Amino acid sequence: MTQTHSRQDDRTLDENTLEELARVVAGDDDLLYRRGFEIAAFLKRAGWQEVPEYDGQYRREWAAELLMARRDQPAEIEKVLLRLADPREYLEEPGLLTEVVTAVNTFLIHEGYRLENPGGSPRLVSCDPALAHPTHYGSAELKVVMADLIADEAMAELLQWRLDEARTCYANGAHVAAIIMLGSLMEGVLLQTVVERDPSLLGRDSEDSINLDRLIKACHRVGWLGPDAEKFSHELRKYRNFVHPKAEARQSHRPDRDTLAICWQVVNAALNDLADTHPGRAR
Repeated sequence: MTQTHSRQDDRTLDENTLEELARVVAGDDDLLYRRGFEIAAFLKRAGWQEVPEYDGQYRREWAAELLMARRDQPAEIEKVLLRLADPREYLEEPGLLTEVVTAVNTFLIHEGYRLENPGGSPRLVSCDPALAHPTHYGSAELKVVMADLIADEAMAELLQWRLDEARTCYANGAHVAAIIMLGSLMEGVLLQTVVERDPSLLGRDSEDSINLDRLIKACHRVGWLGPDAEKFSHELRKYRNFVHPKAEARQSHRPDRDTLAICWQVVNAALNDLADTHPGRAR
């Protein structure tokens, strides 16, 4: 399969994965139903050569046999996956595209891959199989959404978007990018919290000039961040500074998935603290 979109390696998919892929190709379980001859036509549209004529056997079993016959040809299997994420397959029922991609990613993630179709251009990208498990962001789970913390609806939506982008970075193995995004999220949440709860904490700084270090200290001083969240938020701040390549170059350590998991717990803990101290929270 590919690392991003086009280069192949020798990795083959598990037989159970191909069985599930056959289910989607055949269109079982309320997906896009394909009759036997339509399965053959689909594989040809995907770029397969020498597709045999449908012989009348059970559709899903026949699709599985065809996929298994090319299991040791990752490029051929990828063609099928990419065609499943191609909007041109769903011109009459465009709403099915998202359902099909979601169905494929449910099992493909265990192989370390996922389908995406940004802008209608299908691609296969590497991802962390740990994303298949609900606790992959660590033991300190986020108990709130941005709208619970931030009164400004537009800002809450923007910050939620940043959190979602951090998840996208995580999913694609972009650990440094995810950490930088988490640091940006932390700064945005703390600044908006100060602005909405007590602007006097800005002191002589303006909203545009105050930095993350001062925001962390100010929120801890008034009790909105607990001691542990305050301490480790400063560590996240240091990693956030890797947005400057020289800052990262000065360190011997390169952030990896474990580093990101720790940073995620820090963000979750800080946001949970802010929620616990929210003025409107019932005591």
